[in-house]
Amino acid sequence: MSEAPPTALKEKVRRLPDQPGVYLMKDRLGRIIYVGKARSLKKRVSSYFQRGRARTVNQPKIRALIELIADFDTVEVKSEPEALLLEGKLIKQWRPRYNTDFTDDKRFLLVRVDLGEELPRFRLTRLKKEDRSRYFGPFAHSGLLRKTLAQMRRQFGILLADGTPQKLPDGTWRLYDDVREEIYGTENAVTAETYRRRADAACTFLEGKSREWLETLRAEMTAAAGKREFEKAAELRDVVFALERTLQKTRHFERTDPTRPEGAAAALESLQVALHLSGPPRAMECFDISHISGTFVVASMVHFADGRPDKDNYRRFQIKSFIGNDDCRAMEEVVGRRYRRLAEEQKLFPDLVVIDGGRGQIGAALKAFLALDLPPPPLIGLAKEHETIIFPDGRAPLKLPLNHPGLNLLQRLRDEAHRFANTYNANLRSKKIRESVLDDFAGLGPVRRAALLARFGDIDKLRAATAEEIAGVAGFGGKLAAELRAYLHP
Repeated sequence: MSEAPPTALKEKVRRLPDQPGVYLMKDRLGRIIYVGKARSLKKRVSSYFQRGRARTVNQPKIRALIELIADFDTVEVKSEPEALLLEGKLIKQWRPRYNTDFTDDKRFLLVRVDLGEELPRFRLTRLKKEDRSRYFGPFAHSGLLRKTLAQMRRQFGILLADGTPQKLPDGTWRLYDDVREEIYGTENAVTAETYRRRADAACTFLEGKSREWLETLRAEMTAAAGKREFEKAAELRDVVFALERTLQKTRHFERTDPTRPEGAAAALESLQVALHLSGPPRAMECFDISHISGTFVVASMVHFADGRPDKDNYRRFQIKSFIGNDDCRAMEEVVGRRYRRLAEEQKLFPDLVVIDGGRGQIGAALKAFLALDLPPPPLIGLAKEHETIIFPDGRAPLKLPLNHPGLNLLQRLRDEAHRFANTYNANLRSKKIRESVLDDFAGLGPVRRAALLARFGDIDKLRAATAEEIAGVAGFGGKLAAELRAYLHP
């Protein structure tokens, strides 16, 4: 508003509290046009209504926003991290015009795959259009994204933006020149349909990478908020929201080859043949280890039934037998815990156990069965490099074609285990960050701290407790309980 606000609005601003919160700016029709967070609602909101403010702003969009503001609402919260999360929730709910504009201005990189091309290339772009293309992203870490695309070109034999394929007289395509053919090591002369299968497999891989990066961004956002780096946390939150929207809207390639095996049953049968199993692996379990430089070491186990996720039978583990960074030792522990329990409960083992990793991890898994004197079910490792299948019995490693339906099913199983492990890891880190607020409270040693968390479970439930309830914990009196509650509710 370029002129002074009406008296009623000035009075509304004057009554605002000097507390953290979220504000919602409205236009003359009552539509929410912007949502923001504030350390002090009084100071932040009043800044929008200073006389002549619009004329002093250099950015046209912000000036236009100020001109349109006719009213506002506020929501008080207890802390800045809470304001950050509520702001994000309300932006997702209302999708205000000016929040969207500001987010779009960041223009992070996307990967675009044009489905209309006979040989779809994987290109980088900063603009998403409403076309037949498939988009992945946005990605905040451009260097990591470019390295991943270079790796995908070698692994899947796909074309990037600089590809110049040539059509041969027999109707096939030569993807690269002779030098690149030797570098990439994939078949160079292919049909368009064969290439689209490669591109489809690469998209599946990139989607898995996107979900992996999503978990990393969420953890970075939580860590930034815990360190009170709220501008960084808000920027990461915007990228998380945009990446979530992109993943929700992705479409798969149309498959037009009637000879290609389709469906879970065909994938299971192809695995039976490739791995020399006695039957289709209708029950499969996959293990993955997740940690950050040896801290927050956790493991996941996901269960697929008839080729589809069976989330009721997912399991997650915290490593108990040691502290440190040793994937093989962690794998031995969780595999042993899982199948010792199944044996004790006299339940059937799965038809196939898949270990995310190479010879070290598969050897550790086999060692767990031997230590328990249990006959292992069919057991394989899936090494990330070249998607190689590793056997524990001395057989040579197996590399299936990248469009092999059995391999694609194993990749989905492995990626789901990876996602589940990363989610658990991120949740533990987030909980640790929230609990770290207790570190600064004087007089609270490890014994009292452990007693508090054992009684209330987590910091959120502790915050909701009364002083009398806190005083009921061993080691606490009425005075210390009242001081702790006052500390948690400044």
